[in-house]
Amino acid sequence: MEPVTVIVAQQVKPGRETDYEEWISAISRASNAYPGHMGTQVIRPQPGVRLEYVIVFRFDNYDHLKAWMTSRDRQDWIDRAQPFAASDAHLRQINGLEAWFSLPGQVTKAPPRYKMVLLTWAAVYVLITILNRVLAPLLQTFPNWIATLIICGITVGLLTYTVLPQITRLFKRWLYPDDKTAAK
Repeated sequence: MEPVTVIVAQQVKPGRETDYEEWISAISRASNAYPGHMGTQVIRPQPGVRLEYVIVFRFDNYDHLKAWMTSRDRQDWIDRAQPFAASDAHLRQINGLEAWFSLPGQVTKAPPRYKMVLLTWAAVYVLITILNRVLAPLLQTFPNWIATLIICGITVGLLTYTVLPQITRLFKRWLYPDDKTAAK
């Protein structure tokens, strides 16, 4: 089974941001108690760019995500958010590579898999080529499996936090040709 992510986007009533921030902390702690929880990330509103909060819940597989999504705990927390919410929450579930190809603050349909594969392949190739050249002299005293482990770890970290978000922004018109918000 592959990891599954749910993205929740919601606007908050003006002046209730502190209450909503406290709610986010509490629901994050509640979701963390569920098996398979891999973390929660919050993208806060940016005036003139994005009005809503975006909360990203990651679970190690669909069954664990489903247990959280259908839980009474989650429903209780959703009910508690109603006084702060200025809009209904928009949910989107993504699997596998789709998580790397999501635009910050936008809930869009996933791009075609072949496009995600091509961009990921190109990014991995470039990163591994560069890292091998740069790190090989530093890692030559390590056993080969440890050097490979280090290079893979750095590659995945760079892909997740730097490279693929930038590539997604750079290629957003190709990835999302029919999405009017992505074309901006």
